[in-house]
Amino acid sequence: MKKITLLLIAVLCITSIKTFAQEVLVSNINEYNQAIKAAKAGDVIILKNGVWKDVKLNAYGKGEDGNPINIKAETPGKVIISGNSTLNIYGDYIIVSGLWFKDGDTEYKSVIQFRKDSKTFANNCRLTNSTISYFNTNTKYKDHWVDIWGKNNRVDHNNFTGKISEGTTLVVWLKGEEHVENNHRIDNNIFGPRPDLGKNGGETIRIGTSANSMKSSKTLVERNVFANCDGEIEIVSNKSCDNIFRDNLFIESKGTLTLRHGNNALVERNVFLGNGVSKTGGIRIINQGHIVRNNYLIGLTGDGYRGPIVVMNGVPNSPLNRYHQVKNVDIQNNTIINSGPISFGEGKDDEKTLTPLTTNFSNNLIFNTKKGEDIIFVDDVSGITFNNNYIDSPNTNNLKGFAATKIDWKKIGSFPIPTVNNNDLLSVNKNSKSFEKDITNSPRQTFNAGAFNLDSKKLPKALKLRAGPGWTPKIVAPIIKASEITVEPGIENLRKAISSASPGSVLNLKTGEYIFEKSIKVSKNITIKGDKGGASILIANKNLKKSFSYFFRINEGITLKINDVIIDGENSEIKYAVVSPDEQEKGLYNFYAENVTFQNFKNKNGGSIFKAYKGTIADTLSFKNSRFSNSYRGLNLSYDKDNMGFVNANNIIIDNTVFLDIEENAINYIRTTHSPDIPGGNLIITNSIFNNVYNQEKGKIIRTDGIHKVTIKNSIIENSYKVKTALSLKGRSNIISNCLIHNSGFIKISQNAKKENILYKSPKWEDKQLFIPSKKSPLLKEKNGIANIGLKQ
Repeated sequence: MKKITLLLIAVLCITSIKTFAQEVLVSNINEYNQAIKAAKAGDVIILKNGVWKDVKLNAYGKGEDGNPINIKAETPGKVIISGNSTLNIYGDYIIVSGLWFKDGDTEYKSVIQFRKDSKTFANNCRLTNSTISYFNTNTKYKDHWVDIWGKNNRVDHNNFTGKISEGTTLVVWLKGEEHVENNHRIDNNIFGPRPDLGKNGGETIRIGTSANSMKSSKTLVERNVFANCDGEIEIVSNKSCDNIFRDNLFIESKGTLTLRHGNNALVERNVFLGNGVSKTGGIRIINQGHIVRNNYLIGLTGDGYRGPIVVMNGVPNSPLNRYHQVKNVDIQNNTIINSGPISFGEGKDDEKTLTPLTTNFSNNLIFNTKKGEDIIFVDDVSGITFNNNYIDSPNTNNLKGFAATKIDWKKIGSFPIPTVNNNDLLSVNKNSKSFEKDITNSPRQTFNAGAFNLDSKKLPKALKLRAGPGWTPKIVAPIIKASEITVEPGIENLRKAISSASPGSVLNLKTGEYIFEKSIKVSKNITIKGDKGGASILIANKNLKKSFSYFFRINEGITLKINDVIIDGENSEIKYAVVSPDEQEKGLYNFYAENVTFQNFKNKNGGSIFKAYKGTIADTLSFKNSRFSNSYRGLNLSYDKDNMGFVNANNIIIDNTVFLDIEENAINYIRTTHSPDIPGGNLIITNSIFNNVYNQEKGKIIRTDGIHKVTIKNSIIENSYKVKTALSLKGRSNIISNCLIHNSGFIKISQNAKKENILYKSPKWEDKQLFIPSKKSPLLKEKNGIANIGLKQ
């Protein structure tokens, strides 16, 4: 009887708890604050549909395991959080769901954070079924969209798309013992497009920091989609220990899953699809104790730090924020298809001298249909064991531990899977870390090389994900208005202005020095205008211990315009004023310079005023009313001489421009081709002057080998008195007309090229500095009978 009574009391208590649980509909922030303050375990607070603007939502309380406090939208996706808003989740067992953060203009450093302040955190809490899209597009703050603190928290089934502002999309923090071994879960989310930030700080996920990187996080990142996450080279940045990255899908994202700091990460069953998009990469490995297995990497074009698998060199006695030596890393059973080269000892330089140790690279499968390098040994690889790796490639690969074979494939959908007719792949090297399941999580009946069981009937989980919220947000990228911004002279002021400017903006400079301390990567369409009535000078800080390489890099797809400035390489060893995108980034870009002086770029270690990297292509490079002076080289577009038919620019325009005192080529614009009559490349030079350029016997002032269309008219070549042949034109679409050559050799033509009305006379200057002709000069139309030659006066 006593037992029955106790049981009855327990049942009544449970019933009583459920009875007191409340469901409250709130329609504004005041009603919400009253409801959350009174909330108990099991209560549900429902936010009424509509726009909640300029609100600070605090989701807190003491929920219980199995009986949480729920804060949710009346209809998922219909509660819009906008303006100067933020959400703080803290306490125990709190669930927030169904919200859509958009149209933000906030001053908070976090859109959502799992804490109240530096002492009050979230434990066993959850953010789910929500979206943040293009929130805070005009902020000057370095903000995060989600900051996770505390322990045992979960971020799942959300959509995070369009972070434009500086700062990581989602961060896991380990500052303080309250956050160590946190066991957070980040799963089933969609991380949508994020444009290139142009500098560090654009990660999509970062777990830890360098200062806390030796602490254990035990965060699980699984079943997420990363689509076009191009913020920076590190899509996911691992900076702590004991984390797992599993069953994630990376689509056309220009970077890598980077094991940057910390030890003992497990990276398995992830799929990387590059689809031939430039800079797409796979997995980059630093530190020790990692396992990288059963990953599937297809169509990744990145190389170097962005390769499909990259094993880095380390720094002796490395501080926490540099590169620790790779040790005890196991890389097994990965499949790499039609991707860039796998790189070992990557990053080798005067600092990164420690090669990988006690590392195993075995049972991996590499397939390529294109010629090129499959494997690169940047440094000594004696500390790496290579066993039973297989390569099917047109390239010559006589490497120990890599066997040439021919793979028989089948397809599931469009994805290639090795068939059972691959006996070579049955010869493998097993160790204690060899995993008895494949990428589909199916048991390996017969252990074989590569990520899949032979003749697998299944695709990996990563290719079958249903990530994101249960409702479909109709995300529309906002139209960001271009603006005019006045930039004051000073140290790094121009960089800051470019970073915060919206695409298409015009930056107006004043008279004075704009001092650079590092290069600027231009990742948005920008126009820079100097002071026409004064002198806006771009120059490097002369007190730098180590010079940077270039002033501006133009990313692919970008147009940079610069007017009315002086770009000065003095006080430094800077190689270039402007460079193209990175190697092999074939997306078109444009550069327009008008009334720009480029001077004092004297670095002879490959330097030039403009450089096009191998495999890049500009649509238009235009230089009008400009001046190149006192430099080693002018425009250098010559690094694709081994790439038949490829040209680094579709069009180069030189108009009313001076090249003065250039030690080598003023213009080196070449193409390797069977015939210059095959279309490819267009150079137009009008009313320009080449004075004391490449003054050597074999010097070519303008080099245009293989360029289909070259037009040079009304221009002057003078004072290169050692030169025998100033330029050679080949092909019926090459013509030089109404030009003057003085003390600079002769013009050579062949293959139906044309030269018309070439004068070999003194120009007879009235002002040699400003290139103003005298009244008796043959440069004048009334003297030569055709048109004025030289600068437009």
